[in-house]
Amino acid sequence: MAAPMLFVLYNADASVMGKLSYGYKKLTNRDKDNPTCAACDITHGGLSLDETSQWKAAKADLVDSGAVKEIKQLHRDELDPEIKEFVQSRGLHFPMVLARNEGSGLTSVMSSDELAAFKGDPQAFMKKIRDLLSGAQSAL
Repeated sequence: MAAPMLFVLYNADASVMGKLSYGYKKLTNRDKDNPTCAACDITHGGLSLDETSQWKAAKADLVDSGAVKEIKQLHRDELDPEIKEFVQSRGLHFPMVLARNEGSGLTSVMSSDELAAFKGDPQAFMKKIRDLLSGAQSAL
């Protein structure tokens, strides 16, 4: 079976206003167990506009090993119609991780609560993704 494509969906918009809004929410949120965007914390370390070196290395390792075909990171306002419909029809909450295997459509891999549990650690996130993929490859 071909490796799935992963989609990391942020709880933020890509526009300038979206970035400003996210920054404000991030700075005023005091709930460490429910961050504004746990996916942003994992990939960007919080407020940075650049991906962290740890995330870049972890992402490259996952793709280079063949565990996943590609990892796409998308903001709420960048979703294609298929992903938008999938999220809305299931009442899913941002951020999240989805997977798509050729011929089998989208599936939810990780919820916002599950992402929050990583507390911004890209290595722990990637370990969990590897575990999920190796244990449920046929389900994706």
